[in-house]
Amino acid sequence: MPVAGDVDEPAASILVPMQKRVRTEKPRARMDIRDVARRAGVSISTVSRVTNGKGTVNREMADRVWRAVREFNYQPDPQARALVSGRSHIIGLMVTEITNPFFPELIQRFEQLAVESGYEVLLASTPNDAASIAMSVRRMLQRKVDGVAVMMFGREAPILEELATHAVPLVVMDGAPAFPKIDAVRVNYDEGIRQAVAHLVDLGHQAIAFVSGPLEQTSARFRRDAFEKGMRGCHLKLRSDLMIEGDHTLEGGMAAMARLLDKANPPTAVVCSNDLTAIGVLHCLFEAGKQAPANLSVIGFDDVHIAQFMLPPLTTVRMSCADIAQVAFSTLRHRIEPGSSRHATRPVETRLIVRQSTAAPSAERLEITRGRTAKIRPLQKL
Repeated sequence: MPVAGDVDEPAASILVPMQKRVRTEKPRARMDIRDVARRAGVSISTVSRVTNGKGTVNREMADRVWRAVREFNYQPDPQARALVSGRSHIIGLMVTEITNPFFPELIQRFEQLAVESGYEVLLASTPNDAASIAMSVRRMLQRKVDGVAVMMFGREAPILEELATHAVPLVVMDGAPAFPKIDAVRVNYDEGIRQAVAHLVDLGHQAIAFVSGPLEQTSARFRRDAFEKGMRGCHLKLRSDLMIEGDHTLEGGMAAMARLLDKANPPTAVVCSNDLTAIGVLHCLFEAGKQAPANLSVIGFDDVHIAQFMLPPLTTVRMSCADIAQVAFSTLRHRIEPGSSRHATRPVETRLIVRQSTAAPSAERLEITRGRTAKIRPLQKL
């Protein structure tokens, strides 16, 4: 009769070899470029050219190299690669307000393009804080990045000066200072915002407000200027009391809308410098017992993914994150690798996307904006 703790013979005979295997099994040695070269019967430099996509290699040789790479599960050593090429194969990407849905979409596309081209991306999210910006620039220089895309919409001045001093290739949004090796991604703000104003005028709006971003930012000034051009193009009067400076945040949109609601002659429509501002405007309307578009038509700018899921879905000017990422990456890569193809230098286009946050103004609001003295019944609340 078996006693407690005994193991029957078949189980023990299985258990012991398993234990031996666990103890004696050694981890597989990591294969390096020399092993791949020996297995493929080629030189180390040929393996390097094939795996890095540089130069021309005989098709049959290249096939042998890739078979060896797959067999050994070879992963190129980035440090060795950097020593051979003289480049780190790292590209810096600097953005602000990473909580703004616009930036994650841009980052995702930029990183996809970089990885497909054999680069890593070093990401820095830098709020408008001098210490954070200086630390991010220091990290970029320490990692010896091959180039930097500064997608910060107007807060890049101290970054550019420091990186340009070290001759780091740069691409920035909108205007670029007069430094060598700096390129700019241009955006055609005028066309999309012209379409937005024309759309509101076609609906019957005349008193149209504009909530800008911080006017120290180049892109915010470009968008405000585009709105003013659009209004003049439609022969509408620009009311200075309806031009509000915001800060491109939800809270800024709410504060701007509260100011507009306090006007003796409030607008019937508002165009916002970005979608976060427009969403803040919608929230302020809701808190005031009003809604878009019954009480106010609202248009945003950017067309972030969430814009189409707002209630109501937000009419907005689309500025493609994918297009910006494509232009920024290909321009920067061309600076780093002069022989690489470069994306066309034409501006990134913008266009109006009409959804449900815009409609014709109510009859009583039209009476007010036209200056009639007829008795006006109050706006209906929710």
